Formats: sequence, structure tokens, C-alpha cells
Amino acid sequence: MTAKLLLKLPPSVTGELDDVIKKYNINSPLRLSHFLSQVAHESNNFKAIRENLNYSAEGLLKVFPKYFSKDTAMFSARKPETIANIVYSNRMGNGDRSSGDGWRFRGRGFIQLTGKVNYESYGKYIEVNLIDNPDLVATKYPLSSAGWYFEKKGLWKICDEGDSIDTIKKVTRLVNGGYNGLQDRIQKFEIFNSLLK
Repeated sequence: MTAKLLLKLPPSVTGELDDVIKKYNINSPLRLSHFLSQVAHESNNFKAIRENLNYSAEGLLKVFPKYFSKDTAMFSARKPETIANIVYSNRMGNGDRSSGDGWRFRGRGFIQLTGKVNYESYGKYIEVNLIDNPDLVATKYPLSSAGWYFEKKGLWKICDEGDSIDTIKKVTRLVNGGYNGLQDRIQKFEIFNSLLK
């Protein structure tokens, strides 16, 4: 790792980086460039560690049309806990709305680990009880949880394909589900890749 790279990263990343590189087999500059560029984009340059669910009624209808009607969107707007409990109930190992699991296991970490089953699975992997302490994903393991996600989704094999736009697109699709923010991800990749050469 170069000093130039370390200067580009905030302490929240550098504090975890060596451990994450070893634990998740980030064994090449190429893998690290793909990883850091995706994580930087997903977390607004390593700033967002908790999912922002403070949606307007209009935002709810646009982002979560499956879960909100015009009436329920008006009622739920700007109520993040209510929104999480509606959107994430009875999914990903979460209980129903009244359980509060949607809010308890909302997205945290640099890639937004979400859902009780994922908190439980990642917690077992790192041997930490995240069911009782879900906020640790945001406060202590934001980068590690992203490394676990890359490992779990088999992203390293795709990262190894190279530094082409096509490869960045493949990684982006698995991280994001689409190509949201592709240009920014490409620019970030190019920056990290040049710093690691």
C-alpha cells in the first residue's frame, strides 16, 4: 500500500484496512482498487455508515412503490423508523412490522449490510454478536462488512478480470443491482488504481 493511498483515505478506513485486506484475501492492487472504488461510491466517500430512510412522500413512491400507496406514503413520510419497519418486515430473516426488526437491522456499514439473516451470518463469521449489537456494523466494522459482502458474492473473481469498463460494470451490477453512479465508480476506480501502481 502506498503512502499516497493512505493519505486519500479517512481514519475510519485506514484503521480497518490492513485487517480487511488479510481477512478477505484482497491480494492484489486490482482487487483493492475495485473494492475501494465501489465502497467509496456506496458510502458517499466513506461518510455514510447508516442507511438514510428520511424519505418524503414523493421519495417513498419513487423508491419503494411496492410498499407504499399515496395515502400510506403521506402518513409515513419523514419517519425513518416507520419506513424501515414497513419496507424490511417479513424479509431477510426479519419479523413483522411490530417486531421492529426492519429498523433494528436496517442498512449499516459502507455497503449497507441489511436484514437480520445477514447480521447473523456476518456476526458468526467475525465471531461477534451483532443481533444484540447491530450498530457495531456502523461503528466498528463498516469496511469489514463490505469485505465480507464482496467475499460472499464472489466478487473477487470478477475483480481479477481486469481494469476495463466492462469489469467495473460487472462489479457495479453485483454491488448495486444496476449501474447507478457508474461514472463516479469508474472515476474512483481510476484514482485508486493509479495510487496503487
